[in-house]
Amino acid sequence: MLERLIGEYGVLAVFLGAAVEGETAAFLGGVFAHRQLIPYWQVALAACLGSFAADQVLFFAGRYATKWSYVQTLLGSEPVARATRLLDAHPTGFIFAFRFIYGIRTISPVAIGVSSVSTRRFVILNAFAALAWGVLITAIGFVAGQAVEALLGRLQLHLHLLIALGFAAILVPISAYAVRREVARRSARPRP
Repeated sequence: MLERLIGEYGVLAVFLGAAVEGETAAFLGGVFAHRQLIPYWQVALAACLGSFAADQVLFFAGRYATKWSYVQTLLGSEPVARATRLLDAHPTGFIFAFRFIYGIRTISPVAIGVSSVSTRRFVILNAFAALAWGVLITAIGFVAGQAVEALLGRLQLHLHLLIALGFAAILVPISAYAVRREVARRSARPRP
């Protein structure tokens, strides 16, 4: 039954999950692809499109809806101030990398929308970044699915997903810490 539900609604779930939550949905999509419940290309495309669409909506909220209370609350927060500092220092790199930086992923498009970055530039960079992110995160899920199967054999789907979620729960914070530390190190470097 679970396999049938994933086969029927998995692509939509990955799209919506990538838009709302991010890494875990794309990662699990990769596990679904490993289990051959959904073709990998469909999962990767759904993750890319979900991420791209959500970031475009948030960018336009920053660009055109600054009077909304949600946007006003975000604009006054410390994470937005941090994202703005990174954006000012490295605009192209930041636009390409923000979705990989845990903790500022959802607020960054709003900060970019408020900035002087053109809509055209953001759309192009966002498309490339969403493509790279979606393919990478679903590939990590696919490889994790293979690793679990290699270590433990072919498990029932619900056990395989629980182990994959546990793997993601460990991998995401460690990766986020490493990326955040690297960004802080680079930001602390004196400029020439």
